[in-house]
Amino acid sequence: MTPYTVLVLLIVAERFAELAVARRNGVWSRARGGREHGAGHYPAMVGLHTALLLGCLVEPWAADRPFLPLLGWPALGLTLAAQALRWWCISTLGRRWHTRVLIVPDLALITSGPYRYLRHPNYVAVVAEGIALPLVNTAWLTALTFTLLNATLLTVRIRCENAALAPSRALSSPGAAT
Repeated sequence: MTPYTVLVLLIVAERFAELAVARRNGVWSRARGGREHGAGHYPAMVGLHTALLLGCLVEPWAADRPFLPLLGWPALGLTLAAQALRWWCISTLGRRWHTRVLIVPDLALITSGPYRYLRHPNYVAVVAEGIALPLVNTAWLTALTFTLLNATLLTVRIRCENAALAPSRALSSPGAAT
């Protein structure tokens, strides 16, 4: 097993950890009246992210892609930074973090942590990882395909999330009760 295969498998394990956190948080949110928005695009998101991980494993093997240190090491650094940003998002949102757009009514927006600087920092992590993880082992076709498809999916996802969070934005405006 190559070091790159181990890296991808570690990312797979990390995804399962995320799903466990999301499942637990989903129970908490639904118990407090949380409502899911945009469930129709969720299967496409799961499929695309699964395809990314499979592409990372298959392309380097099938196309005999080499590890190129000048590309691979910076891509690894970006991949690790994306994981750190993702878990910063998860820890900042706490029980309100989900893989789905699941909104609990009457909760003000979180504006601390990475949300102090970016409106959708978790998606920055997704974009960075989608480019960087495949490039650790020169899987440029996987990086390009994921990035193009993910741009379309994120357009839908961010519109959905912004619309779902619109009532919460009113709660976090100046003078609103928090």
